[in-house]
Amino acid sequence: MSSLQQAEKPWKQALYIYVNQYNQNRVDYSSGLKEQIVADLNYLVERGERQFRLQAWYEEREVVPLKSETRARLQRILRETEDDVVADVRLSSVFYYEKRGMTHREDIVTRERLTLIRDGDAWLIVGIERLEDERHPQQAGILDADSSAAGREPSLPFMNGRVYAAGMSPRSGRYDREAAAAYADRWWDSGNPEFAEFDVDCTNYISQCLFAGKAPIHYTGKRESGWWYKGYVGGREWWSYSWAVSNSFANYLYASTTGLRGELVERPEQLMLGDVIVYDWDGDGAFQHSTIVTAFDAGGMPLVNAHTVSSRHRYWDYRDSYAWNEKTKYRFYHIPDYF
Repeated sequence: MSSLQQAEKPWKQALYIYVNQYNQNRVDYSSGLKEQIVADLNYLVERGERQFRLQAWYEEREVVPLKSETRARLQRILRETEDDVVADVRLSSVFYYEKRGMTHREDIVTRERLTLIRDGDAWLIVGIERLEDERHPQQAGILDADSSAAGREPSLPFMNGRVYAAGMSPRSGRYDREAAAAYADRWWDSGNPEFAEFDVDCTNYISQCLFAGKAPIHYTGKRESGWWYKGYVGGREWWSYSWAVSNSFANYLYASTTGLRGELVERPEQLMLGDVIVYDWDGDGAFQHSTIVTAFDAGGMPLVNAHTVSSRHRYWDYRDSYAWNEKTKYRFYHIPDYF
């Protein structure tokens, strides 16, 4: 952010300070804040609880935080007056930490809506809204996949009409774990334009990764069965619930006996590259988030990629997520070597 930009837009100085504090809090949460720029009390309470949890989490994992680097990009200014501003910001964070002598890198992209007000000659951030959150994807995913239950027409996200017909043909053979993980790393922070992209995109992304690993499509023509993704049918786009909704995806892996299927394992360290974890934030048996294993830390624990909040090589248990709580439960799926 240049000095000229700051002079032209005084409120951007508050954004600059906010990003610096964002980095500081991730690495040294006990150092205190030199300048309080955030006046959103709900956010401060939630962030304080999260930071307390992270301190114990790092110690449990034998992790030493090294540094955090965050770039903020203004995506949209919804309102700008002399006294207040509402703007959407994309925060791209790189977090480095050490474990057992090995340095690890984790990438996360989040989007926030910031509300700022003038306070004399300074600006304060009085509202912080997370625009992407792992906390409630099940509800949003169901609205996209089964909008009839909501009493309205389904959303029809853009999809390139060249999505390959080969995807409708059954395949068999060996699961290519490396290809699935490579696809996950290639598209972790963006959407492959050949496919639809949802506001809640976690399971759609994981399904694409598995397909890239040569998982066979199970096309039934019924949205409530099989595991499939198809192009335009009668001018509309179609996919099975299991392709795009975490709970349906988890149930499909569990119940499937041929083609793509998942074998439940008890512990995350039993997982391999290209395996899958699903998350039940509330512990009520309904899964709301999906990730894929793309690497391992120095202790052999899985690191995962995900969409919705775009993440690359994030620690598997998500205790750094605002969605996580003491009720959170996991299901670990090992994808067999052969379909």
